Amino acid sequence: MKIQWEYERKFLVNPAALPALPRGVRIEQAYLGFEPVVRVRLEGDRGVLTVKGPGLRARREVNLSIPAEAARALIELRVEGTTVIRKTRHLVLHGGHVWEVDVFAEPFRGLVTAEVELRTPDEVPELPPWVGQEVTDHPRFQNAALARTGRIPPPPPPEPKE
Repeated sequence: MKIQWEYERKFLVNPAALPALPRGVRIEQAYLGFEPVVRVRLEGDRGVLTVKGPGLRARREVNLSIPAEAARALIELRVEGTTVIRKTRHLVLHGGHVWEVDVFAEPFRGLVTAEVELRTPDEVPELPPWVGQEVTDHPRFQNAALARTGRIPPPPPPEPKE
């Protein structure tokens, strides 16, 4: 079991600007609840049950390893009407951080996001040239929101330039 505070930032990615990605791991995930967020995931052949507290940039998270068979069964028990998320996660090293680049499959094909976990909530990572608009503070880009809507949200309006 792993209990931790998670500090992360999330960005949309311009797939055309991405370098060749390293081999990734296929992920299938579904949601068993939303308050708190309870997610079950198959990461390759490994099952993980996660409970996340409230928040976007910082939140408490508990991860439990579970057998893959249990994860598959729990995915079938997901909240009625929600979409199973399928994606391939690629780990890309940039600026001293590991970036998780997620390439989504149907019905989210075309969506590519990058998340970076930070050591502190105030840390400012060096941004790779292939990241686009930041969506950390836009809850509709959280995977739980994608599962609820079953569609890719429109991009948020650009931030005003100072």
